[in-house]
Amino acid sequence: MKLWGGRFTKETNELVNNFNASISFDQKFFKEDIEGSIAHVTMLAKQGILTDTDKKAIIDGLTGIKEDIINGTLAIDDNAEDIHSFVEATLIERIGEAGKRLHTGRSRNDQVALDMKLYTRNQIKEIDSLLKELLTVLLKIMEENIDTFMPGFTHLQKAQPVTLAHHTGAYFEMFKRDRLRLKDIYNRMNYCPLGSGALAGTTYPLDREYTASLLDFYGATDNSMDSVADRDYLIELLSAMSTIMMHLSRFSEEIILWNSNEYRFIELDDAYSTGSSIMPQKKNPDIAELVRGKTGRVYGALMSLLTTMKGLPLAYNKDMQEDKELTFDAIDTVKGCIALFTGMIKTTKFNKKNMEESAKHGFTNATDAADYLVNKGVPFRDAHGIIGQLVLYCIEQNKPLDDISIDEYKAISPVFEDDIYEAIAIKTCVEKRLTKGAPSETAMKAAIKACHEYLDKE
Repeated sequence: MKLWGGRFTKETNELVNNFNASISFDQKFFKEDIEGSIAHVTMLAKQGILTDTDKKAIIDGLTGIKEDIINGTLAIDDNAEDIHSFVEATLIERIGEAGKRLHTGRSRNDQVALDMKLYTRNQIKEIDSLLKELLTVLLKIMEENIDTFMPGFTHLQKAQPVTLAHHTGAYFEMFKRDRLRLKDIYNRMNYCPLGSGALAGTTYPLDREYTASLLDFYGATDNSMDSVADRDYLIELLSAMSTIMMHLSRFSEEIILWNSNEYRFIELDDAYSTGSSIMPQKKNPDIAELVRGKTGRVYGALMSLLTTMKGLPLAYNKDMQEDKELTFDAIDTVKGCIALFTGMIKTTKFNKKNMEESAKHGFTNATDAADYLVNKGVPFRDAHGIIGQLVLYCIEQNKPLDDISIDEYKAISPVFEDDIYEAIAIKTCVEKRLTKGAPSETAMKAAIKACHEYLDKE
């Protein structure tokens, strides 16, 4: 059944029908379409536009359609133009004349805008829940690794010693911001477009605020043209999901590095690894690599929708149908990546000994050695030069700073005393960093406490 055939004198070309149809993808929100229709009919009856008898017949019919689709006794017709026309045609077939009154006072434009908002709103909640689960796993890793020393990097070169708890805490902050962005998008988008009509409202005495309340919106949208033309919330969601994927990809890159033979910081669980068809020794970090790879897919959806929207005049244009496949795919991709990454990191084993040894042999305590000299009265710029000479000497001798003798220290600067070894011990280097956000045990325990409080209230 077409919702618009009365003005036409011949059938649409079959290729045009196929090109125009959206049933192959918009059937994804059949529940939201029916939920919106039930609210609309409830409001129409309240306003006296529909009788209570018609209201009951329509709601019972819609409820039955939803249940039958869910349990598999009703198949969605792939030949229908879209999910809206399929539901309406099925309703009329089941309940007769009353079903023809379902569409009173609304357009497909505000109907699809509503369906997409309802679907997106639900998906935001699901993504947020997945992120919270990931944060819970990261917090456990933080709690268990306050004293797991490792090198911190800049430019992919060892810089200063940190802990695995501190490193993981950085990603905790990233994903926490991701949740804040989702919450912000939810709050901004949560206004109901239904009742805006095609673009200019309707002559029926609708109660749009009542419809909004039935569907758990904060209220009705303020401008009917903007209501049917707005896809900002999808662009914002795609942007937020792109950032989530960027964070997952950065973490995945580190997992890939840490899993390599050169690092050997971690051991991935067999359930989250694959092998090679030709090299029997291989254990590949495929999940991390796929997450890294799928990031571009979500970026592409964002750029595609931005490009689609950039030249559209008000109000609704058929180009906007392109919002759905892109968004659906991006949402499914992000949800899958978060869930798989969470499972992977949760089952990962960390090689604490290798991490600490890597920190010791990368001169990550060089800054602390310079600070040692400063505390002995040496100007920092001079101390910087002295430690630079010391590092060059250690490289020549193939030794870390910890392993050269006091005589070797004194040969470069007489200021050094036996207490240098305690001053540059990895544990000392970490534990002296007490400021908020630093890696010391004191600072990390405070950070972990704050993370627990955040998750408990969210």
